[in-house]
Amino acid sequence: MEAERILQYLTQVEEAAEDVLANKQQIVDLDTKRNMNREALNALKHEMASEEKVKVCFGNMFITFPKAKTKEMIQRDQQQLDNEINNLRQALKDKLNRLNELQGKPELTGYNLSPLSNVEVKAINHLMKR
Repeated sequence: MEAERILQYLTQVEEAAEDVLANKQQIVDLDTKRNMNREALNALKHEMASEEKVKVCFGNMFITFPKAKTKEMIQRDQQQLDNEINNLRQALKDKLNRLNELQGKPELTGYNLSPLSNVEVKAINHLMKR
């Protein structure tokens, strides 16, 4: 009976740890895609500034698109990736707390902090200049 309880406990901890690792890997994968989009936007802005149309890879084929439409599609994709990454990071905090709880560790303090918004940073900079 005791061995069964220990096995169940270890299984729960292992599943929680796997969930955390899978979440982290998903964040890394989305961040890689976000960086590739950022590079594409910079290429559109600097290297292809004089071009009217650009070739875009969709799956295994290239399609010619107007540059403005391509830029708009990439920016929309960036926004969606940002939202997904933020949601995954929030879920990761919860999953880490669950894992720590299962392991009997205290909850991480200061981990639920969120960064200052652009408005807050500008307000602080404005106050610091006085």
